[in-house]
Amino acid sequence: MSKKVYCVAQFLPKAGKEAALFKVLQSLEPNTLREDGCLQYIVTRQLASPFAEGKSFPIAFNEIWADIASFEAHCQRAEIKHFFETYCVADDGLAADWNVCIYTDEPAEYDAPQLG
Repeated sequence: MSKKVYCVAQFLPKAGKEAALFKVLQSLEPNTLREDGCLQYIVTRQLASPFAEGKSFPIAFNEIWADIASFEAHCQRAEIKHFFETYCVADDGLAADWNVCIYTDEPAEYDAPQLG
């Protein structure tokens, strides 16, 4: 197993703001992809399909981080904090709601090897 952390960050744009929010989120990709612990960081838009009718916000980041420390360091970068303050928390921001969750691929009772 790995120490990788998988993040799904979803965003619900305010009415009429989907394209603008998507563009701002895309602007976060280049610098984030430069981070040593970033393995994947892709902003995506939801597609309509009769084979995938689950409930979700229409914009989502699919992220893979080398470990929890890399993910948490990313979240503390000035650019990321500025994004949330300006586009999510601020009354005149572009996002009506957001949801950021992280996951592991290790089972809860995984017998991880003890190193060093």
